[in-house]
Amino acid sequence: MQPITETDESITINDAYVAASFIDRADLAQSTLLGQMELSTRQAVLLNEKIESTVYGDHANFTDFGSGDITGGSVADTTTITVSITNIDDIITHVARVISVANGDGLFERNGGFIVWRPADFQILTSFMMANGFSTADTALRGGVKGGVDYMGFTHYKSNQLTASHVFAGVKKLYHLGILSSTYGQIVITQDPALTSGIGVVSRVDFKGKSWTRVKPVLLDINVA
Repeated sequence: MQPITETDESITINDAYVAASFIDRADLAQSTLLGQMELSTRQAVLLNEKIESTVYGDHANFTDFGSGDITGGSVADTTTITVSITNIDDIITHVARVISVANGDGLFERNGGFIVWRPADFQILTSFMMANGFSTADTALRGGVKGGVDYMGFTHYKSNQLTASHVFAGVKKLYHLGILSSTYGQIVITQDPALTSGIGVVSRVDFKGKSWTRVKPVLLDINVA
């Protein structure tokens, strides 16, 4: 019989972000309920962007991936990579290799892999797709390449929320994100906040992300120049 060893890891949901806006009562009288709802929708976008940027900002808890990882040098390297059309395929294939070496093939096959690029990197990926292959080149030339494209075994996304000099890659569905459902998505309307004449529209999210110890080897912080 194989003994089971349990490791006690937990998270405390203590990251909070509040999006609040004020509408003067005179402006409110000349607008409609739709204006408030549009504002609430915008706040929801801000909350989601805050969650996204915080996840990417947790890169210190991912496994480093740098220039040495694509040149046969040191592994878990922090030396930055200058992404170009001549090495972007090397980055992708070596990310797959690192996942495999970490015994992540089973998870990779079940969940799939991802890379979140900066917009400039994603443009390089688009150019690479246009220059290589037939169907991918046709797709890129005909309708452009949108975020969420599957290519070379990974789903490729782009984001402006990435931390400077860091790109995120790895196996899907492994990074843990806890969100307090009792506050997330709840719109609160306050009357005359802080003794002002109008209403306040307030949204918030309470959350916490975690890269568990056992999955850290297949969540990669790609160090880029």
